[in-house]
Amino acid sequence: MTIKFAERMSRLGTESAFEVLAKARRLEAEGKHIVHLEIGEPDFATPDNIVEAGISAMQNGYTHYTPAAGILEARQAVAGFVTRMLNIEVDAGEVVLVPGSKNVLLFTLLSCIEPGDEVILPDPGYPAYASQVNFIGAVPKVVTLREETGFRMDLDELASLITPKTRMLIINTPQNPTGGVLTEEDVRFVCDLANEHDLMIVSDEIYSQLVYGFHHISPLSHAGMRERTVLMDGLSKSYAMTGWRLGYAVAPKPLAAKLEQLMINSSSCAAAFTQMAAIEALSAPESEHAVNRMVKVFQHRRDLVVDGLNEIEGVRCARPQGAFYAFPNIEGTGFGERELADRLLSEAGVAVLPGTAFGAAGKGYIRIAYTQSEDELKRGLDRIKDFVTANK
Repeated sequence: MTIKFAERMSRLGTESAFEVLAKARRLEAEGKHIVHLEIGEPDFATPDNIVEAGISAMQNGYTHYTPAAGILEARQAVAGFVTRMLNIEVDAGEVVLVPGSKNVLLFTLLSCIEPGDEVILPDPGYPAYASQVNFIGAVPKVVTLREETGFRMDLDELASLITPKTRMLIINTPQNPTGGVLTEEDVRFVCDLANEHDLMIVSDEIYSQLVYGFHHISPLSHAGMRERTVLMDGLSKSYAMTGWRLGYAVAPKPLAAKLEQLMINSSSCAAAFTQMAAIEALSAPESEHAVNRMVKVFQHRRDLVVDGLNEIEGVRCARPQGAFYAFPNIEGTGFGERELADRLLSEAGVAVLPGTAFGAAGKGYIRIAYTQSEDELKRGLDRIKDFVTANK
């Protein structure tokens, strides 16, 4: 039998980081040492107090179904955390817990967007944005993020993209893959645009705690935005909990009810013990201290990587203000981004991602995740420099 797949599957993309990781693992199985700069995952262990909370929860029976939107105490912990973080009042009824924050975007699109509607999203940007928009039959419209403006959105370009079919704008700050951030002026402009044109905003703030030298700014904090903004966040990045699979939405209550309905029809609920561990992550002083220590380490690594890249002939790299990615321009090396990424992996033993894995505007760039030890980062930089120099 030949399986006939639904047409929508041809519109669903992938995530190159996992593909490159698989290739790198195969090379390691053959005995080759690989410096992993491809995957957006902190190399830190989940803080001990969070692990202990998860174990304790399992030992105390939190191994069964929960309400689809999440355990009330866990939703209250999220609401309290967002209230403190963004200086707004959030109610547990606006919070929905999901097994990974990608579900927040997918469920919001399924709830609010019809085929043919237009959704504005960043390019370069997280691949799931365009993939999910295409999958549901909507039309992605890209706003280009450029190196010369610190990979912020061009506000005039953003405004020019709006048509009568525009229904939603996806923003991401701090941003993957560039590490760029939106300024207070940028966010205010986005909010004014949303209010003027009656747009929904999905604000991906998964890296909101991983910022260097400034306070994170969210559209959720601005007047008139509560009824049209969905906050998309989770515990994976800031708490080194990628494998725990817990994301959350903060959404207007009528939409939160739709997200809950989609949870009932898909995953049923997020893992109970993970939800209990989230209470510890979002409430305990030890967790906050662990995040602060992680940010200091990432900032040091950022400077090490950016300075090292800028010493390589043909490479230039802006200094990111958030997340844990560098997005160097490699046009001066004479390589295209895909060829360079492929050859760095196969010949130099360094796994990076081509910028075009994040959209057409990533042409001429590669993404480097500085989520390895300082020694590994230095080793990777040395290998990149040696490869580029030997192939000039």
